[in-house]
Amino acid sequence: MNACILLIICVVFVGNVGDAFILRPTIHTKKVAGRNSVSSSSFSHKRKPALAVVPKKRRSTVFFGSPSDQNNGRPLSIIIAGAPASGKGTQCELIKEAYGVVHLSTGDILRAAVAAGSPVGLIAKEYMDSGRLVPDEVIIGVVKERLQQEDCKELGWLLDGFPRTQAQAEALMMAGVCADCFLFLNVPDEILVERVVGRRTDPVTGKIYHVKYFPPPDDDPELTARLVHRSDDTEEKVVVRLKQFHANVKAVKGYYTDISVEIDGTSKPSEVASAIGRALEEKCGRKTAVLKA
Repeated sequence: MNACILLIICVVFVGNVGDAFILRPTIHTKKVAGRNSVSSSSFSHKRKPALAVVPKKRRSTVFFGSPSDQNNGRPLSIIIAGAPASGKGTQCELIKEAYGVVHLSTGDILRAAVAAGSPVGLIAKEYMDSGRLVPDEVIIGVVKERLQQEDCKELGWLLDGFPRTQAQAEALMMAGVCADCFLFLNVPDEILVERVVGRRTDPVTGKIYHVKYFPPPDDDPELTARLVHRSDDTEEKVVVRLKQFHANVKAVKGYYTDISVEIDGTSKPSEVASAIGRALEEKCGRKTAVLKA
C-alpha cells in the first residue's frame, strides 16, 4: 500500500518535471491596429530583413552611376563649341548637372590660376595686368594645369568654347589633352543676330532677358527700367564677331573629326539637350544620362 502511493507520487513528479524541460516555440506578438498578430517563431523561422522604400524625388535630369562608371571606367571629357547666342551656356549647365563633370571656361580658369598664384598663373597675370592678350602657349599651360587637378581627374570635364583657334587646337593636341566628344551647336547667322540684338541684361542680378523670346515680367516695371542693352550687342558688331568665329571654328573642327557631333541649336532647349544626350551616348559607347531642360 505504502509502496503504491510512493510510486504514484514519483510518476506525477517526473511528469511535471518533464513538462518543464520540453522546448516549445515562443511566439512573439505585436499590437497591430488594436489586435495581436504573430510576427515570427523564435527558432523555427528567421526574420527576413525589411526592404527600405525610398521616396522618389522629381529631378530635372536623370543620372546613371558615377562619371567613372559611364565611360568604360574613365570620367567623361567633353568640348562644346558654338557661336555667341547659340545657347551654349544653357546646355553647359544641363550637361554639368546631368553628368557631374567640371564646367570650365578659359576666363574662369585664368582668373583662378592668377588668384592661386601658380607659376603659369603669374605669367598670365603679367599679360592681363598690362592689357595685352594672353598668348596661346600660356592659355594652354593654364588649361592643362587645371585639367590635372583632382576634381577633373575624378569627375571629368567640360571645356566651354575652347579651343577657339587652330593654334589652340594644335597646342592642346600636342599637350596630350584628348576629348571623348566635340559638340558643335549649329545656329544660322540670322537667328544668332536676332538673339544677340534682342538681349537685355539686369545689372543687379546679371540675369539675361530677351525682348522677344524671354521678356521681363509685365508686373515689374522697375526691373524693365533698369535692363541694359550691351554696347557690343548691335547687328554690326555681331556680324563681325560671327565672321571671326566661323573662320576659326572650321579649322578647330578639323582636329576633332572622329568625335565631332553637330547639334541643331535652333530647337527648344529641351530638344537640344536630348540631342546632346544621344550624341554623348553614341560617342561614349553606352547610355549615360538623359538631359532635360
